[in-house]
Amino acid sequence: MKKEITQLAIIGPTASGKSDLAINIALKIDAYILSIDSLSIYREIDIVSAKPSKEELSQVKHFGINVLNPDEYFSVDIFINLYKNLLEQCKKESKNLVIVGGTSFYLKSLLQGLSQLPKITKEISHNVAKELSNLASCYNLLSDIDPQYMKNIDKKDSYRIEKALLIYRASQLLPTQWFELHPPKAIIKDLNIFNIDVSRDTLRQRITSRTNKMIDLGLINEVCYLEKKYARLAHSMGSIGIVEVLEYLDGKVTKEIMLENISTHTAQLAKRQQTFNRTQFNNITSAPLHELEKIILQKL
Repeated sequence: MKKEITQLAIIGPTASGKSDLAINIALKIDAYILSIDSLSIYREIDIVSAKPSKEELSQVKHFGINVLNPDEYFSVDIFINLYKNLLEQCKKESKNLVIVGGTSFYLKSLLQGLSQLPKITKEISHNVAKELSNLASCYNLLSDIDPQYMKNIDKKDSYRIEKALLIYRASQLLPTQWFELHPPKAIIKDLNIFNIDVSRDTLRQRITSRTNKMIDLGLINEVCYLEKKYARLAHSMGSIGIVEVLEYLDGKVTKEIMLENISTHTAQLAKRQQTFNRTQFNNITSAPLHELEKIILQKL
């Protein structure tokens, strides 16, 4: 009889030490690691995403990393299918599972469920990508035809605007109509969630240090390579770290300002992540990084 596998999630703001903690825990409880990071899922975006090193990836088997090319479409439903397949693999191989990353929206989607999306062909995806080159026009179109769905979506929220437009073009239904016909179903019903509690000053120091390290590792060369190979239209090319380097390459800012912008925008992201983690989950344990490993092992 196969044992019931243990699942847990480690979340926290960017640069808080999640990856190292997850590896330590996974080694001690014989687990695989599933990354919930919106950039690490892409191949070739290595430095920008602060992806675990090859050595770290070799210590524990990771999933959700290097799955797609930077110009391929990615959505939460793809992540959920990834989780479902991995869960079956864990059960077959008697492995536990550690879910870790900064994109906690993916974790929330597992707990609350996600509505099924219509079939999105390459042609629809390509056409929508062209439409999104004028984001304001797409926002206005969707707001006119489905004001109920769009009332809580910011006009600069390219991800949610893209999702709404894909649903509309693929199903010929308003997003509100689609979701009424396809209500969400929870994927995970119970999960221990552990959050890294870190002060803003400490986090800002870690972010600045990591930004400088990224430059030393070749961030600018990586962005040059990505732009040459994938151009700027891909959704992944609008990520923090890439946008600021492109501004530098365009001669809009100095290298010093580029570094400052990356650190500032990353810190703003970290603040949003902390707010989301604090307000969106119920079964959550928060503690400083140096205490959390002991707390996790005691709870399992």
